[in-house]
Amino acid sequence: MSIAIDMTDKVALITGASQGIGAQLARTFHRAGATVILNHPDIGTTRDDADQVARVLNAARPNSADIIAADVANAEAVQRMMQTIRQQYGGIDFLINNAAIIRDHTVAKMSLEEWHSVLEVNLSGVFHCCKYGLEIMNDGGAIVSLGSIAAILGFFGQANYAAAKSGVQALMRVLGRECARRGIRANVIAPGVINTAMAATIPEEIRAEMLKNIPMKRFGEPFEIAHVALFLCSPLASYVTGQTIEVNGGWRG
Repeated sequence: MSIAIDMTDKVALITGASQGIGAQLARTFHRAGATVILNHPDIGTTRDDADQVARVLNAARPNSADIIAADVANAEAVQRMMQTIRQQYGGIDFLINNAAIIRDHTVAKMSLEEWHSVLEVNLSGVFHCCKYGLEIMNDGGAIVSLGSIAAILGFFGQANYAAAKSGVQALMRVLGRECARRGIRANVIAPGVINTAMAATIPEEIRAEMLKNIPMKRFGEPFEIAHVALFLCSPLASYVTGQTIEVNGGWRG
């Protein structure tokens, strides 16, 4: 007897969904039957990139994918986004907090702008989306936020990023308690290095050193993160909340 994850009639909002892991999350939830809403910050090519993903999904299943602009660091923009989604879709079942930026420097060389901008997107952005997302989330839903192996290992030059992702993991532990009365679960996926455009910017010599620490001897793929997110939103994870799931090929430092 097979076990299928069926998200038919469910609505999933994915932040930072124009490319990389976010776009793959949208594809995966869509393949499971969900209607997906791809958030983008409307910076650079993000609108066009998100629209391209949505067009492909809608070609496969009409009226099953939409895009919406909002900078998650802006609380008012997030609140407006959630109100628009409520008006158009009635609410959401799943919130996937994927939007993030990096601004790497050592603490001594890190500017205040680099510190604050990363905290505002990567941590405050998650708070904004959870705060206003819970207002339109159906009972029995799920929140999945993207943490990072950086929060666990403390990579050189990533004080801002590691601090923000550590905060996300703590925030989900709190939400796991606060949302339980509504049957809403909140969890974190902490990826290792995943083969995305962002990872491609890592210098080759550093990539080689990283691989030495990974028992599986490879970097992860976006679909491997998306599959865990799908599980965490599914009834198969009905007793999982407040947890951080590490998806890193066994890398423990």
